[in-house]
Amino acid sequence: MRSRIAAGFWKRKSSMVEAGKGKGAQWTRARRVLASLGVACCLAASPALAENILFVGNSFTFAAGTPIMQFKSNFVTDLNRNGTGGVPALFKLFTLQAGLDYDVFLETQPGAGIDWHLKHRLPELRARRWQTVVLQSYSTLDEKRPGDGALLAKSVGQMTELVRKANPDVKVKLVATWSRADQTYQESGHWYGKPIDAMANDVRAAYDKAAAGARASVIPVGEAWSRAIRTGFADGNPYDGIDAGKVDLWGDDHYHASIHGYYLEALTIFGGVTGVDPRSLGAKECAGTELGMTAEQIGALEQIAFDQLAASGTATRPRAIKTADCAGLH
Repeated sequence: MRSRIAAGFWKRKSSMVEAGKGKGAQWTRARRVLASLGVACCLAASPALAENILFVGNSFTFAAGTPIMQFKSNFVTDLNRNGTGGVPALFKLFTLQAGLDYDVFLETQPGAGIDWHLKHRLPELRARRWQTVVLQSYSTLDEKRPGDGALLAKSVGQMTELVRKANPDVKVKLVATWSRADQTYQESGHWYGKPIDAMANDVRAAYDKAAAGARASVIPVGEAWSRAIRTGFADGNPYDGIDAGKVDLWGDDHYHASIHGYYLEALTIFGGVTGVDPRSLGAKECAGTELGMTAEQIGALEQIAFDQLAASGTATRPRAIKTADCAGLH
């Protein structure tokens, strides 16, 4: 698998898949004819194509404010043609190292909820017959009514209806995001004066309600952040400085994520989508290493993602992964 990782391969693969659509139809007709002649038993199965996955979100998905925003953008398809890598690119690199075959697409817009994408990006949303769709909406649930999940539930329902028209079996995953420090420690914040995990818990409750009405499932990213703080890996209040030996999951605006925060998001999504134990990637995981994290930090974040998925009822399985050829992931 790793020998196929060069960027040129993925460009060729895309054209091959398009060309293969017509050949696939001819192959199906041939199978029917041969089956009528009683020789279908001798035919080899047609080759499997990569599973496609679409990420729809905003700056929390495209990793605003960090080098991850343009990281490995050649490994994914940005439907808006902005050259964005973001969290979807981290997901792609994780799957490559795990020996999984995913074609990763993203459609993102800063400061937008799912409702915005439905109004402005229908051609992109209809670009493929998606097999998995990962949705991430506005961080406070509703820009005009913070903490109110009604718009989220409505837009999730509309989005799932849209993608299921093309593929009734599409898997829809909702990313419940993190507590914002600015919303918790600043007087203007909706969650001012509450514990740091309060916002993440409210966001999760709203996503649970939206998921129940849309036959979707929730990926507990915000709760993974809360776990990182609770276990002492990350600092819980960036406004009073970062404790020695801890990391800051937030960026400089105390709103978006840092490299560590987005990396934890990507690990949790990876486990929630693929069902693979994030710890299988190992402490020398290539993306984290290239982004400047230590092996200890990578291993700790993988453990946190695994623990939160397990606590939320998402079972993951170990996967044997050979030592990654990080030099080939370019």
